[in-house]
Amino acid sequence: MIYFQQQAHQNLKDYVRCYWKFENNNDYFQSYTILPDGFFDLLICYYKDNLEKVLLTGLWDHKTNVVISPKTTIYGIQFRLLAIENIIQESISPLLNNIKDFETSYLRLDQFSKNDDSLFFKHLDRCLLSLIEAQASIDPRKSILLKSINQTKGNQTIEYYSQKAHWSKRQINRYFQSTFGLPLKKYCSIRKGASNYSQIKQGELFPQRGYFDQSHFIKDIKKITGFTPKVLLKNENDRFLQFSIIKSK
Repeated sequence: MIYFQQQAHQNLKDYVRCYWKFENNNDYFQSYTILPDGFFDLLICYYKDNLEKVLLTGLWDHKTNVVISPKTTIYGIQFRLLAIENIIQESISPLLNNIKDFETSYLRLDQFSKNDDSLFFKHLDRCLLSLIEAQASIDPRKSILLKSINQTKGNQTIEYYSQKAHWSKRQINRYFQSTFGLPLKKYCSIRKGASNYSQIKQGELFPQRGYFDQSHFIKDIKKITGFTPKVLLKNENDRFLQFSIIKSK
């Protein structure tokens, strides 16, 4: 497995968590388990250096198993929630725990050679920045809400976000359900839990904040991922992709 991440342009920080690249240069399939993390991705898939397909994922609220074909390279844009308003501009509610085909012409991907990773990521920067600049201003309540959730990593109450955005809890949940496919409370639980993956990878199995005690922490992590922190830390056969790519201290 060859994997690396690249930060997007500074002006995209509210919309893009990172760009990433995954290569399976082997002659055999590679299997992994993906854990919920609170982000959604655009997947740009190449087979033997030819653009094969572009896929859009929704959010994941449970673990999912994936298989990477031989001689395949996947570039990813890992989006934060705000990207749904300014970049994707459509609901991903139907894509909860799912993916769909996207046009290969999106972001002019079918016109661009991937020979140089740096140039490829700069191309993505230009295209995404252009989409944001062309988009009319969105409801400020949505912007405040989604930025607040991102900044706090979901580690606040629904009441807190409601007051921050000056938006009723009922309206927020209606928006979240129709746009992302799950209620805000569930999303926050996923986002908060996923923010502990790095901590678990380092062998720190006691919660730092946001949980009543270790028992609460273990229960929540298992509810999100299907596994206890100890099983995640062990990561047999590099099964859990997110844990395999976190660098050890």
